[in-house]
Amino acid sequence: MKSRGNSKGTEFFETDGACPFVREVLTRVGDKWSVLVIVLLGDGTRRFSDLKRTITGISQRMLTHTLRGLERDGLIVRTVIPTVPPRVEYALSPLGRTLLKTVTELAEWARVNRGTIELARAAFEQREAAISPKQVKSRIGQALVGAR
Repeated sequence: MKSRGNSKGTEFFETDGACPFVREVLTRVGDKWSVLVIVLLGDGTRRFSDLKRTITGISQRMLTHTLRGLERDGLIVRTVIPTVPPRVEYALSPLGRTLLKTVTELAEWARVNRGTIELARAAFEQREAAISPKQVKSRIGQALVGAR
C-alpha cells in the first residue's frame, strides 16, 4: 500500500505484510452498521431488540451479521441470559472500548461535515450532468490508457 504525500505511520504497510489485514479490519469497523453499533454500545450494554429499534433502516439479518462480525473480531461480547425466552445482550469488549473514541470521532466528523459533503455531491452531479456522452466516452478512454 503506497501512500502519496503523508507517509507518516504507513511504512509498516510495506514491510510486514500488514496491508491485507488492516484492509480487512477497516472493512469490518468502517462499515456504516458497525460504526453505529459501536457508538451505541459505547453507552452501555444493549439487547438485540433495542439495537434493532434504535438503528433505523437495518434489517434483522444485517444486524445479526454485523454483531457476529464484531464479536468474531473481539470488539463486542455477547451474553446469553438463561431466561424464557433467552435474553441476549451485547457490550463492547475491552478491545472495542479502545476503538470507541476513534469511531465516535469519525461519526461526529460525518455529522458536522454533512452539509459540506452534500454540497460537494450536488456540485459533482451538476458537473457530470453537463458532460456530453462523447466527453464521457473520451474520459473513459483516457482513464483506460492511463491505467496501463
